[in-house]
Amino acid sequence: MGYGYAAPADPAFESRMRGEIIAAARAMNVGGTDFSTFENSRCNPRYWTRTGGGGFELNSNVTPSAAINDIFVNGQLYAFECAMAMVMILYKATINMIGEAAFNRNFTGLYLWDWNYDSNLKLITTFNRNELQPGDVVYFKNPDHDPAKPEWQGENAIMLSRDSYYGHGLGIKNATQMITSLNRERVPGSRTSAYLADEGLHPDFAYIASLGNSRLSPPISAKVNVRTAIFSRIGTKSYIVR
Repeated sequence: MGYGYAAPADPAFESRMRGEIIAAARAMNVGGTDFSTFENSRCNPRYWTRTGGGGFELNSNVTPSAAINDIFVNGQLYAFECAMAMVMILYKATINMIGEAAFNRNFTGLYLWDWNYDSNLKLITTFNRNELQPGDVVYFKNPDHDPAKPEWQGENAIMLSRDSYYGHGLGIKNATQMITSLNRERVPGSRTSAYLADEGLHPDFAYIASLGNSRLSPPISAKVNVRTAIFSRIGTKSYIVR
């Protein structure tokens, strides 16, 4: 987990990548993918193998970029929950920024499940709502959600503009509309409203830029064993405990 920038990012690169994140979110919104719980998730078997926990494991005979791009081309073959959607959007934006060859070199063995993501997708967390910018991932928390519907404990969303957000399953709404949608899924009689959390995250833009430079690209890191890793959610993110 990162706090603040590890290194200054090229403002032009950051601006372009934020634009690509927003574009990927809008593309997913109209791409035909469905919202589902992990139990009912589905994927295109040409590119992904659905695991017992409802995640998607990259097939060995396809490239990572082709598999991510397929989600945005053949959306009707996919159903997943909102955290997975955020990771897919960030991967898509990364492909568009550094190119397919660099993405395939650095993002091998992809496994999509909740907030599990490749270690080369370095994300930085901020805790001040005033610092949130379009292209950030934000979280609408629903503290009094119906316990029979854990999928409504909150909504991960891409900030598209100052008061426009894309959440997988809810679509594009302003903050009030997001909160109203979540409030419909509270414990009956609850007066505790959902709200936009202060926490947000975005890629380490300087690091992502370095991945596109073959001379500066860091070595590919070892992958976590997704069968034995323990995932725990804190706000908008999940963390891997080894």
